Amino acid sequence: DDTDRAYFAVFDGHGGVDAANYSATHLHVNVGLHEEIVKNPAEALKCSFQKTDEMFLFKAKREKLRSGTTGVSALIVGNKLHIAWLGDSQVMLVQQGKAVTLMEPHKPERE
Repeated sequence: DDTDRAYFAVFDGHGGVDAANYSATHLHVNVGLHEEIVKNPAEALKCSFQKTDEMFLFKAKREKLRSGTTGVSALIVGNKLHIAWLGDSQVMLVQQGKAVTLMEPHKPERE
């Protein structure tokens, strides 16, 4: 289609780099192939995080891997910014020199 899109992500591995590397390799593919990427990019991000997690859990069980990762991604579609994150990774937007709160990080004490 004629819509400009850009994707960015950062993953912070815990207990090794396997989950972070896997996510960096597969999450953007799952987002790009998701059926809602055109109509509902936020849903595509959400579902793709879950699918990538399920895919890694299958691989981790098969290969006896014991790592995890936090992650944050930004998907720019036209002039809209969509943010998705898992764990305590954070993203910050600075607009005209001032920080704009985009998300509240996941913390153990937060419901």
